[in-house]
Amino acid sequence: MNSRREFLTQSLLNAGALSLLSPKLFAESSSNKPPTRFIFIHKGNGLPPQTLVPPSFSAKQLEAENRKDSFAVDLDGQDLPEWMSPLASHKDNLTILQGLSGKMCTTGHHTWCSSLGAFKANERLSSIKWATVDFELADMFPSPFGHIELACFPGGGGNSRGNINGIEKGFSARGPQQPNYAFGSPKVAVQELFKSVATDQEAQAQYQLQRKVLEFVASREAGLAEHLTGTEQPKVANYADAVQSIRQRNGRVEAMGDVLRQHLPQLDARYLADDISTVDRQVGFTEVLLSTLISGMTNVVTFTVDELGTNYTGLPGIEGENVNQHDVGHGKPVRNVEATDVRKKIRHQHMNVIDTIVSRLKSVPEAGGTMFDNTMLFYFPDNGETHHSNGSEWPFLVLAGDNTRLDISRRYIRLPGYGKPGHKTLGNWYTTILNAYGKPINHYGSPDVGLTFDQFGPIEQFPA
Repeated sequence: MNSRREFLTQSLLNAGALSLLSPKLFAESSSNKPPTRFIFIHKGNGLPPQTLVPPSFSAKQLEAENRKDSFAVDLDGQDLPEWMSPLASHKDNLTILQGLSGKMCTTGHHTWCSSLGAFKANERLSSIKWATVDFELADMFPSPFGHIELACFPGGGGNSRGNINGIEKGFSARGPQQPNYAFGSPKVAVQELFKSVATDQEAQAQYQLQRKVLEFVASREAGLAEHLTGTEQPKVANYADAVQSIRQRNGRVEAMGDVLRQHLPQLDARYLADDISTVDRQVGFTEVLLSTLISGMTNVVTFTVDELGTNYTGLPGIEGENVNQHDVGHGKPVRNVEATDVRKKIRHQHMNVIDTIVSRLKSVPEAGGTMFDNTMLFYFPDNGETHHSNGSEWPFLVLAGDNTRLDISRRYIRLPGYGKPGHKTLGNWYTTILNAYGKPINHYGSPDVGLTFDQFGPIEQFPA
């Protein structure tokens, strides 16, 4: 290697790209109360608002819906859309939220980290303005890893550049010009997240070697920093601090060894293969997600269940097909299945994932209740209301436990349509969540320059 920078970079990569997942040290909780957990699940190819409307709505309710007037309906007694059927047993915890807009985001085919950051973004690091909302929450509820991101990457181009099984730039951001990195397969996620308790001798030997490399790099960079002056000194000091942060994080994870062994993801070989269907990839990731939450490794997980360029394989009823979501977005059928029905199959598969997560968390006792009591899950599109979106609507499904700090459960909520008095944006929504859970800010996200009225602050009627 020709330079200190190259040596450090290679050392960090050998230690695992997890070194890039959080810039901060993680404080131990000073409270005996269980932490609040957040799960962000987003999808590509849009989420048409009309597909979320309960088929049991009355004519009057449908009229209000079509006018995009503001109203709320108790879901008790309402039928869910067929594709949401896996959530029927969770209706008391469910919110169908309509009417938010996101024109301050990059829209169209892709949004990169726009949908989580409420600002315009592209693949350039310079477009990342601040930490996305999931990272804000991860900092508010610290854990050994802080934040974990999983992604069913697109098959070619995009964030993964075709490396769908690797660790690549994800759809969240740690801070200004700081992309997050996501695991592209259950196999690499298990290898990296649980390597400190690996039973395989070769894997454990590699982990111990990485520890020694980090120890050497930390001492070397710290020593260099003491003897440098000018602009180079803070750069080297930052490198040393970063490596030391990784070592401290690894120490916390190692201290969790017994707990991690109890909650290792139980995955058959098919879910750890390199050649894996999209549906199996989602199933495997679901187990990883649950293991990291239940073990206490993290309190915030972001899961990209698909992106526009994710070619679907393994969909029930059309298992043998390689579904091109872009073609489906343009109305092209798959075999003899209409595009709208293919979309339903994809969304139904997502609901199966969510049902598994919610059901499992409801089965884990915690503080006189269950883990789900202290969990919020969000399901939403990464690019708004349709395939070629303009951001005028950004539908959300929310599932929240009994200890949620928002009073929205078991309801269909339609907020005023775009441009109408009282209309709310993604920025208002994220501001509401952050304020409700302890971060008093005036507003999160960029404003929508097309709106002429005051659009800052939380949604007043939502906090409990």
